[in-house]
Amino acid sequence: MNTNLFTGKAEVYAQARPSYAAEAIDYICSLAPQGAVFADIGAGTGKFSELLVRRGSVLYAVEPNDDMRLQLEKTLVPYQNACVFNGTAENTNLPAASVDVITVAQALHWFEPSVFLKECLRVLRPDGFVVAVYNANPKDKGSGHSKTSTDAFFGNPVIREFPNPVYYTRENWIAYRLSHSHDPKPGDEGFEAHIAEANAEFDRNNLDGLIKLDLVTTVYTSGGKRP
Repeated sequence: MNTNLFTGKAEVYAQARPSYAAEAIDYICSLAPQGAVFADIGAGTGKFSELLVRRGSVLYAVEPNDDMRLQLEKTLVPYQNACVFNGTAENTNLPAASVDVITVAQALHWFEPSVFLKECLRVLRPDGFVVAVYNANPKDKGSGHSKTSTDAFFGNPVIREFPNPVYYTRENWIAYRLSHSHDPKPGDEGFEAHIAEANAEFDRNNLDGLIKLDLVTTVYTSGGKRP
């Protein structure tokens, strides 16, 4: 992948991208052995990483983009059980056989499945496994990349879904609409039009000053746990 796609977006990403359902974290932790070491690959600004380290898990957070990784380091500063690595999905820079559970939150579609699988098998311990997580909006017909990417990686994954409603103020809605890789940045052609459309969308869809997205945190694992 182009690791520069999210350059300049770390602040709005940290501000406005949704977190994940607490029940999904419970479920993932229930699959892991006692005292498991986790690795969160493509960790971004730490939205998912922080949920794991709050549970006391030892975590390696891997992120290739410099801007996102700087925000990731800020997010994880309070936690002595977390360590940040500069690496990609295909070359994590993690030691061999060092991890019990690899997590990928909102990022698997950016990875080359076969090369990532090889890297997973290198860094996982013998009983280790991979978990992919997506926040999906069932009303969004264009969010099929989660199924495409998980089918390509796992083949026939076990799927669990957890409700994760998210509420946006106007400020956070605009930040959310600027946080995706394809969204324009300040100074880009079409930036002002994009902001105007985000405001118009908020005006059309808010209720008492909030937009609600009925997201679902979806967790994918392989049937036998190993990827």
